[in-house]
Amino acid sequence: MRLRWVDLVRLRRSRRLVSFINLALVCLGPALAALTYVTLGPLDAGSGSTLLRLVLFSDFIYVTLIVALVLQRVLRIIAQRRQKSSGSRLHLRLTGVFSIMALLPTITVAAFALLSINMGFEAWFSDRVQRVIGASLSAADSYQKDQRRALAEDAEALAEALEIYRRARGVIDLQNFRVFLSDEQVNIQRGLREAFVINGTGDLILRGNRSYLFDYEPPSAQDFTAALTEVLLIEDLPNNELRALIYLSGFADYYLLVSRDIDGNLYGLLDETRETAMLYQQLESERGYELFQFGLIYLAFAVLLIVSSILLALLFAERLSRPIGRLAGAAQAVGEGNLDTQVIEEEGDDELSSLSRYFNQMTRQLKQQRDRLLENTQQIERRGRVFDSVLSSVTSGVFGLDPEGMITFANPSAERLLGKNKTGNSSQLSLAVPEFAPLLERLQNSRSDNLQEEVKILRLGLLESFLVRLAPRRREDGRLEGYVVAFDDVTDLVSAQRSAAWGDVARRIAHEIKNPLTPIQLSAERIRRKFAPQLGAERGKLEQMTDVIIRQTNDLRRIVDEFSKFARMPKLVKKSENLNEVLAAAVTLQESGQPDVRFQLTMPDEDIWAEIDATMLSQAFTNLLKNAGEAIEAGWRSGLGTDKKGEIRVEMQAGQSGLSIAISDNGIGLPQDRSKLFEPYVTTRENGTGLGLAIVKKIIQEHGGTLSLLDAAPFSKGSHPGAKILIDLSNSDQTLMDSEQKEPN
Repeated sequence: MRLRWVDLVRLRRSRRLVSFINLALVCLGPALAALTYVTLGPLDAGSGSTLLRLVLFSDFIYVTLIVALVLQRVLRIIAQRRQKSSGSRLHLRLTGVFSIMALLPTITVAAFALLSINMGFEAWFSDRVQRVIGASLSAADSYQKDQRRALAEDAEALAEALEIYRRARGVIDLQNFRVFLSDEQVNIQRGLREAFVINGTGDLILRGNRSYLFDYEPPSAQDFTAALTEVLLIEDLPNNELRALIYLSGFADYYLLVSRDIDGNLYGLLDETRETAMLYQQLESERGYELFQFGLIYLAFAVLLIVSSILLALLFAERLSRPIGRLAGAAQAVGEGNLDTQVIEEEGDDELSSLSRYFNQMTRQLKQQRDRLLENTQQIERRGRVFDSVLSSVTSGVFGLDPEGMITFANPSAERLLGKNKTGNSSQLSLAVPEFAPLLERLQNSRSDNLQEEVKILRLGLLESFLVRLAPRRREDGRLEGYVVAFDDVTDLVSAQRSAAWGDVARRIAHEIKNPLTPIQLSAERIRRKFAPQLGAERGKLEQMTDVIIRQTNDLRRIVDEFSKFARMPKLVKKSENLNEVLAAAVTLQESGQPDVRFQLTMPDEDIWAEIDATMLSQAFTNLLKNAGEAIEAGWRSGLGTDKKGEIRVEMQAGQSGLSIAISDNGIGLPQDRSKLFEPYVTTRENGTGLGLAIVKKIIQEHGGTLSLLDAAPFSKGSHPGAKILIDLSNSDQTLMDSEQKEPN
């Protein structure tokens, strides 16, 4: 046993030594590449340098050694593959992949580098660049020639003027001659900085304007000799001057020396331009050699890096494929469902060495989790069935939301309350029910555990009230899982509460106002009877004022009566009545009161007998017909009524589905928030009390029916849609019988 432990220790040490040698060989490649670059670059070793030869020989030995090692390992991998040993296929594939990964970037970079450099050379030495450089050189020469030619011409012009002056004067007065020289110097078009007349030995004879002695430098003897035949131009770049020396043939050994300021820096740039053009031409002739030299250097670097990268790929592939190959069979068994599979655990401290231990731990945990999951799945299925049955039976609408506000669940009551088209799963709450979105946003931005609020939703022209409650759903660890939205339709409840509240208010108003109305009216009448005979001419004013008091008192009494009627609806006295006659009488009454409106009444041929309170129901019909006529007048005033004559259509239908009465008009129509019209003291007319529709709704409800406000279809093409009042008496206790068989009570 001791020998085995010693052998194991030796084996580990030998493996570590091999790994260290392999790593050193891999790192040696980039080091040799860097050394070669330094030798060729910063050190600039020549081709005959001993250092360069030593470095290149080291590169050759390294490449030969690495190539031999790579071939040996590749042949061993191929042999293992033929023997179908465990992990050989993966080893071969990883080797190929890593080798390709080492080759592709190098080849790609080489191709793009050569292409980029070649394109750069093409751009640098293009015809356009050559033309620009040639043009720059030509411009430089042209500028310099222009400056020299201009100065020579000006010097000749000034010399000719001096000659003309000498011939005109004969004997020359130096003082006047100097004045003439200064004037002619100024008259030169381009201007001369200095002008001197000197003799052949350089002595100063005359000087012109701004020509000072300290600026004067005598020309050399060679300059005087050269000036005898032509204008001599002298460049003095340090002093930024260009001088011209010309022989005055009409004078005895006289010379004219003139100068002009030039930009010395500019002349220096002109010289640099010429040197740059010459360098450019030299580079153009050697660009093929430069490109070849770059490619050769890059190839040397690439070979060093590629062989070291391939060796690293082989080592890494072998290290990676060995434990994976041993786990392949075990993983296949686990995939087939055998979670009892275990592999031999090897010693080691890196990730690949720990892979076998993790695999065994994983299989044990998978087996335990599978057993727990099977048990939890069965329990969740049982709870899900109970949960679905509970939510399906409640009358409140319920939404389940995820943390982003997506609807994941909607019970049947939610679909019934809001419509199936709005509550589809996997839809955003803000799109399905936009009115709920602000509440969800408030809950998300607050730390509250719940939120409750009444929300108004406009649906089919009716404003419905929903009591909405929101609460977050959280996991056991406190993380947000989603939200629950529960809501109920409380429209009828809110309406009933408002009606009850307004009824109490109406009773109090009727009690407080009705009592003093009669004394006020009687007092006004007594004042008129007592004081009218005594006023004489003022009697008319008194009677007018008392009439106003009496009329306003009667209006208040009418309003109070409506309050009382709304607050204490009389108990219905139902008896069998002919509904056809009740409806026809109400229509006839309104026809006489609204001569400008055409009425159209449609009723079944058979009489409709029902247990109703004829007086109250007739009052409801009359109120609705009166409202329809006023809506037509409002349409005329607003310009929306396009029909020349107003029309009200009354239609009563009876059948198996029940009894209904529809009153349609072509007036101004209904407002968007039409559900509020049923509330007390809500009106759209200037003189309305807002109690008419509320009283009508109460009467219809007392008869077991419902009242709905709808949009009427246009009576004619191009006309404005009016309003439609639908009375549904399907739940009332009516009996259909023929008028000949039923005698009225």
